Amino acid sequence: MSNFEKKSDKNEEKINKTQEIIVYENFDDMDISDDLLRGIYSYGFEKPSAIQQKAIVKVAEGHDVIAQAQSGSGKTAAFLIGSLKNINYDENVTQKIVLTPTRDLAKQIYDVLKCLANYTDLTIHTLIGGTKINDDIYILNRGVHYIIGTPGRIYDMIKRKNLNVRNLKSLILDEADEMLSRGFSSQIYDIFQEIPTQVQVCLFSATMPEECIQITDKFMRNPVKILVKKEYVTLEGIKQYYIDVQQDNYKYEILCDLYKTISVSQAIIFCRTKQRVDQLHNELNANNFSCTSISSELSTQERESILKDFKHGHSRILIATDLIARGIDIQQVSLVINYDLPRDKENYIHRIGRAGRFGRKGVCINLITRDDVTFVRDLEKFYGINIEELPANIEELI
Repeated sequence: MSNFEKKSDKNEEKINKTQEIIVYENFDDMDISDDLLRGIYSYGFEKPSAIQQKAIVKVAEGHDVIAQAQSGSGKTAAFLIGSLKNINYDENVTQKIVLTPTRDLAKQIYDVLKCLANYTDLTIHTLIGGTKINDDIYILNRGVHYIIGTPGRIYDMIKRKNLNVRNLKSLILDEADEMLSRGFSSQIYDIFQEIPTQVQVCLFSATMPEECIQITDKFMRNPVKILVKKEYVTLEGIKQYYIDVQQDNYKYEILCDLYKTISVSQAIIFCRTKQRVDQLHNELNANNFSCTSISSELSTQERESILKDFKHGHSRILIATDLIARGIDIQQVSLVINYDLPRDKENYIHRIGRAGRFGRKGVCINLITRDDVTFVRDLEKFYGINIEELPANIEELI
């Protein structure tokens, strides 16, 4: 039997006990070390969010966990805090690994972990494409407690014998639905072949399709399931509207008219393709809009620089593909515009989650053509929501 196919525990009493979820309303009640508590409060957390109240202790206790909650609800901190519970700081070996679908998300998780663990002796490293392999090897040879990275680079380091996973305690998949999709599933399978069978496995995502949950039967043992029904995943604080633009070539003019009407500190505009991003960027720049754009063809350093500038308010508009639809936390963003609708229903939720992070209010505006009407109706049916036509008093809503 391969490591990818763990046997389920048949002991019903043990399963029932594992599945019992206790809600902890304060970090102080979670049996967290003083050093970690100091990092949590220094980061700015005062009370745990709903997902943190349920997931932190279950992760800390070593259970396999499947957790789903809204974008911006604190999932990253939930699995990071929980996974820091049983780190052995006396052994400088790799004990925890977080897998992410993108380099940008890995870097963001690294930044959060660095702050949370600031008062501990934790050693951290990212393993992502676009960096020098020799630098990774040098750092791994010195010993690292916690690794965050993309599946391709992590598996490469394991096969090279530079990343030793014999002492691994936890493997966490962030944006798990995407990680278990066709694009990553073979890489995830390869990694599971290399890790010890007793490793704790945790999956976190805003969307968790049923087919993904079914896949987990192969490599998880009696996972605690903290799931949110899909009709509650749409972020109550995000108001969702559409503008009927009739034809695609009317979108730019309507976008400009929209910006004459509203006053927004910062917004993200999503397009379906890189070519579309470039075209819109050039057109907006030509009309003296303060904007920047980001795409997969940029280097890691270039993307980090653009996101940093945007976070610091050096531009008002960020134009992007679904590259940043997941996990990027920019607190000032109150408006998301879907210049093009996404290709799948799951990415819609991740996109609109860029506004209204961690319970803040936000607005999403969808520019739709006649060809998009069916997809919008499918979205409404799938999530049990109502996407209304943009009212005339939009400036009062943002």
